Amino acid sequence: MKNTIFTFKNNSPKYKQIYEKFKLFIELGDIQMNEKLPSIRQLADSLHVSRNTTLMAYEQLVAEGYIRGEGRKGYFANELEPLIFQESLISHNKKQKESKKPPVVNFRADAVDQTHFPLKIWRGISNQVLTLKDSFRYGEPFGEECLREQISAYLLQSRGVKADADSIIIGSSTQQTLVYLGHIMKDEFQSIIVEDPGYDGAREAFQFHRFMFETLPVYETGADLSQLEQMKSRLIYVTPSHQSPIGASMSIQQRQMLIHWVNKMHGYIIEDDYDSEFRYTQKPFPALSSIDSTRVIYLGNFSKAFLPGIRLSYMVLPQPILNHYKNKFLQFESTTSILSQLTMAKFMEEGEWCRHIKRMRLVYKRKMQHLVSMLKKEFDQSISIIGEQSGLYLLVKVHLNHSEEWLIRQASLYDVKVYPISLYVIKNNPDKPTIKLGFSNLSHDEITRGVELLKKAWS
Repeated sequence: MKNTIFTFKNNSPKYKQIYEKFKLFIELGDIQMNEKLPSIRQLADSLHVSRNTTLMAYEQLVAEGYIRGEGRKGYFANELEPLIFQESLISHNKKQKESKKPPVVNFRADAVDQTHFPLKIWRGISNQVLTLKDSFRYGEPFGEECLREQISAYLLQSRGVKADADSIIIGSSTQQTLVYLGHIMKDEFQSIIVEDPGYDGAREAFQFHRFMFETLPVYETGADLSQLEQMKSRLIYVTPSHQSPIGASMSIQQRQMLIHWVNKMHGYIIEDDYDSEFRYTQKPFPALSSIDSTRVIYLGNFSKAFLPGIRLSYMVLPQPILNHYKNKFLQFESTTSILSQLTMAKFMEEGEWCRHIKRMRLVYKRKMQHLVSMLKKEFDQSISIIGEQSGLYLLVKVHLNHSEEWLIRQASLYDVKVYPISLYVIKNNPDKPTIKLGFSNLSHDEITRGVELLKKAWS
């Protein structure tokens, strides 16, 4: 195998790209039955990635039956039915030749409702901002003070987090923020605990600094915190208010247990509070940072609740890390548009942000309820619905004798795009294939149409 075939792309996790390459080699016969694969270390060294990356790729291939591990002997390719893959490749090549057309219904989770976006208000404030003298300069390295002050007030009111404006750092995205944060943390922490399954973008950010991973298993009932006592890491990344992707929320007892653990370990919790605004059954739970801000690094953003393209995120840093961060990055330019910062600050100051959240919580609640209702109507007992209490997506566990890949492929044949959760998994695979359905940018009619098409596709 030549290394040149592993030209990594920026838009997909490296472990997934490795997994897909090896899968294709096996399907095409470039890797023969019982042929030995490079060891995890050899492959990591040749591709200049961490061993965790190659391990995750191999584990996915093992889980899907493409390869097998034989103890200390290593990994070997399994036998596959050639006819299936010949048909699959013919179908794949045919699709490649056809002009790509967008799906009729796209259950994506990385978009927001366009019809309820406050376009006139945002445009009006943006035009005002362009008349300000401050708009015609470079931004402050850690974010504009007016926005940091508005975020400080909002966090106290909505999440119970007491944060001085000076302790808030503005960034362009959660993943970019984690890359910067990882640079600060890597000298003291060589490893980190991550959720499994969990947000793959966070893992990629930590992997950039070659953190080693310990995994905290997460189930439909929540994270198994009893596993923490067996772990050596003192740094942990969690999504406690709406676990990504499972959707579970940590109870107050679990939150207190996690705070107790981090104080005992003298470590830090990185709390990603990415879409806590949208809880439909009760008020959002208080943030971990509201319990103990000295040991919690709090992350938030405006992408999920407002507009992905605005590229605005923020973090609240405890004092020792804050001082280190500011000393390290004082001479770096801000990566976030000053115009977006000043406009959002004014938007919040005039009360439009809170009005928008209140309005969208109702809009998304109705969409979630409609999606759940349609799924139950069409599929009845053949699926289980996970995570309908909060967020902008839900998971569907499919009780049919089909793989995740098959379900996605069949949906696409009926012009419906659905999404896997396998890319979030390290080794804690679900017992049944599970599909992610976002609904935020779909109308009620599109949701209806999408579920009806899925019923046809999966039947």
